Amino acid sequence: MKVYQTSEIKNIALVGGAKSGKTTLAEAIAFEAGIINRRGSVEEKNTISDYRDIEIDRRNSVVATALFAEYNTKKINILDVPGYSDFQGELVAALNVVETAVVVINSQIGIEVGTELAFKHTDKLHIPIMFAMNQLDTEKAAFDEKIKEMKDFFGEKITIIQYPVNAGVGFDSFVDLVTKKMYKYPKGGGKPEVTEIPESEKAKADQLYLTLVENAAAGADDLMEKYFDQGDLTIEEVRRGLKLGLASRSVFPVLCCSAKENMGVGRMLEFISNNVPSPNEAVAIKTLTNGEKVSYDSTKPTTLFVFKTSNEQHLGEIAFMKVMAGEIIEGMDVLNSKNQNKERISQVYANSGKTRTKLDKAVAGDIISTIKLKDAKTNTTLNSAKNASDTVSPIEFPLPIYTTAVKAHENTDDEKVGALINEFCQHDRSMRVELSRELKQTIIKGMGELHINTLKWYFDNQHKIAIEFLAPKIPYRETITKSAEASYRHKKQSGGAGQFGEVYMLIEPYFDGMSNQTKYPVRGTETHELPWGGKLVFNNCIVGGAIDARFMPAILKGIMEKIEEGPLTGSYARDIVVNVFDGKMHPVDSNEMAFKLAGRNAFREAFKNAGPKILEPIYDMEVEVPGDMMGGVMTDLQGRRAIVMGMDSEGRNQIIKAQVPLAEMYRYSTSLSSLTSGRGCYSMKYKEYQQVPTDVQNALLKAYEEATKDEE
Repeated sequence: MKVYQTSEIKNIALVGGAKSGKTTLAEAIAFEAGIINRRGSVEEKNTISDYRDIEIDRRNSVVATALFAEYNTKKINILDVPGYSDFQGELVAALNVVETAVVVINSQIGIEVGTELAFKHTDKLHIPIMFAMNQLDTEKAAFDEKIKEMKDFFGEKITIIQYPVNAGVGFDSFVDLVTKKMYKYPKGGGKPEVTEIPESEKAKADQLYLTLVENAAAGADDLMEKYFDQGDLTIEEVRRGLKLGLASRSVFPVLCCSAKENMGVGRMLEFISNNVPSPNEAVAIKTLTNGEKVSYDSTKPTTLFVFKTSNEQHLGEIAFMKVMAGEIIEGMDVLNSKNQNKERISQVYANSGKTRTKLDKAVAGDIISTIKLKDAKTNTTLNSAKNASDTVSPIEFPLPIYTTAVKAHENTDDEKVGALINEFCQHDRSMRVELSRELKQTIIKGMGELHINTLKWYFDNQHKIAIEFLAPKIPYRETITKSAEASYRHKKQSGGAGQFGEVYMLIEPYFDGMSNQTKYPVRGTETHELPWGGKLVFNNCIVGGAIDARFMPAILKGIMEKIEEGPLTGSYARDIVVNVFDGKMHPVDSNEMAFKLAGRNAFREAFKNAGPKILEPIYDMEVEVPGDMMGGVMTDLQGRRAIVMGMDSEGRNQIIKAQVPLAEMYRYSTSLSSLTSGRGCYSMKYKEYQQVPTDVQNALLKAYEEATKDEE
């Protein structure tokens, strides 16, 4: 393959709904560009894009796949992105390294969840977008209706470049407003016959062309001035305006195709090669962490950015990178900007699914892959020695919203399961895993139930290890609501020296700003910020030497042990003041162990008499749903003990702001998807702990009692 310069490189991502036909379009592009000589299909399970076992089995994309096409003297790098919202980590990673998103629309369905999601992320990252109206050869294709829907949703930036002459079964022709020609395709696709626009279409074409010219004029000030003065632009000016407007997101071009029949794909590639901005032409430029813009200058020192890694069977770990500056050749040494460790680029590849083409060299702006790197994970910057500390701003992956616990069926597999999950999360940064010491569970967080079930597929089908998902335990907290006193004498005699310690204490609720004045005079105070939130204030109120000062740390240790395993449900306790005001010692039998046990048990007894309450984590949440689906979502939230704090609107959607207990949110993403046909989305952020209602507390106490009885 020839070495393409930065100005000859176009980077696009195919994004959109799960059933829009992105993978089929990628297949048609590869065929049109000569990368493959026979088109596969999702139904036949032989596409170059969905080549992984899980994708073949499920017949949908799970991982973003890198491809390329050489067309019209340009290299077009393509990332085929999954359409389900559960895999939006792949979407975000792809959008961070391309200059344009091609949003594929199913002309039967129109705007889908994946369409909305893709648009939100492109808007956030200021990535140019164009639309490919696909499946125009199907019975329910409705181009005009879907264009109206798109204008309602995306605004008047929607700019028709092509429109179908005969959408529906038998579709074979469209009018191109830029070339002012009609393209008619033979049955089964292929090279079109290019003719003049027929008389029957001229009125419609002229009307749409006026809108095209008006939108193209918005791409540059000089074009807008000429348009206002003369009311028209030349073809060259229209093309320049479209290119500038696309780059600045002031124009959203719409092109026509039937990817399955390979109609319109060649013209689409021509439009991409002429109009999509090259990396050095992009308006939205990625930055370094020091605030400088990425140059995409091939004459500068080399900078590589790893935006994705994966583990390929029979190959090992493969790293996908974008060349941000300079150039890269086989055998080149680079430095990891995080730790300054050296990495060798043993080979440089251009990818077409699982097929890799070796490159002699790649320059700034290109997307490549390599293998056998030691420590280059996602978001790693690799530099030449001259700019060793430069770091590209990391990809901000979406926060997980679905939480579950996981365990191996066989305890002997626990360690292996943990290692495999950690490896999976290294490749998929929208999934997180943690071993919760508090909950005594391995917790996985992902973007939805489908996302999490992907992990189970790998364990079932590749690793052959049985795992199960469980509802995660809730990190409750325990506290008190009033003062209480208690004492405990620990006495043990078993021959020789015994154990003796007696402790009297008063415990009180802690609150911010409270005075340290208590019923008993305080001689010394220790305030402990608890790792799980809240405080423990430990007051030494001993007078007359009833307990020697050397035993006070042991009493505190006993109290801390019980705070870590609360008396009510075994959850962490918090916000308590402990006043140790009296006790007894024995000159021979008293020791630290005796006072630790006495302090622990005195605290337990006092806690039970101090109006104990269970606290639960409360989260602020925002639920975004279409306006006509508000009722069902609101009813569902009320059933989850949510308190609605307000509502807002964004476009056609309504945003519900609420506070909700974490205990009621297990599998909420699945429920919301069901209630809104997949169109709803939500986010959550921890707010505070609040007391649980009495009926909930009683249920928790009963459940804990039953659980501990079983353990006994």
